[in-house]
Amino acid sequence: MNNQFREELEEEEELPEEPVIRLKKPKKEKESENANLFFKKLFTEGVVTKEAATAMLPFLIFLSLLTMLYIANSHMAVKNIRDIDKLNKEVKELSWEYKSLKADLMFKSKLTEVAKKVDTLGIKELTEPPHKIIINNDEH
Repeated sequence: MNNQFREELEEEEELPEEPVIRLKKPKKEKESENANLFFKKLFTEGVVTKEAATAMLPFLIFLSLLTMLYIANSHMAVKNIRDIDKLNKEVKELSWEYKSLKADLMFKSKLTEVAKKVDTLGIKELTEPPHKIIINNDEH
């Protein structure tokens, strides 16, 4: 029982497989491997074992020291900023005091003000110009 309507298809020739090119990954540095290993152990196992915890202890101590240094540095920076602001306010106040004292001194050193102050002592202002004293060389 052959099917008359069926045609025999010629099979296509199979092509040879293309070679697969695989690239090798560059080797990672040991430090990055240790950090990756740390996070892999922490997240994949769920609970950190005693051995893993003791192996990671120096790294955790290092991180905690860095954190403490960072916090101390920020506190010192804030303290320095407060001190600078305090000193700036003090400088402004001293500048205002200097200017007011200078203006007061200029006012008190005027001729009329000096005349009023020395009038109570019995010293009066000259109304005549001063006399010039001439000394000859023979008299000396």
